[in-house]
Amino acid sequence: MSYNIDLSGRVAMITGASSGLGEQFARTLSRAGAGVVLAARRIERLKTLRAELEAEGGDAHVVGLDVTDPDSIRAAVAHAETEMGAIDILVNNSGVSTTQKLIDVTPDDYDYMMDTNTRGAFFVAQEVGKRMIARSKGTAPGTFTGGRIVNVASMAGLRVLGQIGVYSMSKAAVIHMTKAMALEWGRFGINVNALCPGYIDTEINHHHWQTDAGQKLVQMLPRKRVGKPQDLDAVLMMLCANESHFVNGAVIAADDGFGV
Repeated sequence: MSYNIDLSGRVAMITGASSGLGEQFARTLSRAGAGVVLAARRIERLKTLRAELEAEGGDAHVVGLDVTDPDSIRAAVAHAETEMGAIDILVNNSGVSTTQKLIDVTPDDYDYMMDTNTRGAFFVAQEVGKRMIARSKGTAPGTFTGGRIVNVASMAGLRVLGQIGVYSMSKAAVIHMTKAMALEWGRFGINVNALCPGYIDTEINHHHWQTDAGQKLVQMLPRKRVGKPQDLDAVLMMLCANESHFVNGAVIAADDGFGV
């Protein structure tokens, strides 16, 4: 017996879609039938991805988004809904990090991570959540079928790791933010869950795994390997599925056992 998750007719907005996990999330949801809104600052990268998805038969739209700017968030969400229709799924993925000891963190370093990872994630979810709630109440156009918000946190939000202390703090806040949203918004049919990836090989960090420090870290992992972006596909699909209406406020680690 096979099981197929079909997202046809759903609209999914993916932030940080220009590379790495966001790009993979967009491909996965598009292949499942969702229309996808590709949101990030690097517009040209998004246009390239849109062309690839459309060549596969998908429906994609590009929107510029700076999650640190509330005006940009409001404009991006409004534009996305004008072009694609009501947003049913939000994959709240934008994130940044630095590697340094806590005593070396400057106010600019702190703000850089907190503004994107925590503050930005909150206001993106809030803007989309407002519209989902309005549709649930029947005060906004669109057929409400239940919203899905996936906040991409990190295993570092569950287990503090050396030299990325502020990043860990920012992602721990995302986890609590997820639970708070799940509690308040569940009554409107909106499911809010957190996905906590472990070490994933992406274009941003690919070079690191070839270094001595990277190889030393790999040897510390339970199965001595790092993941690939597509290793998160199954969890993402489950959290976005129409059938996942009973999964709300969950914090799911996909880290190959590193957090055990």
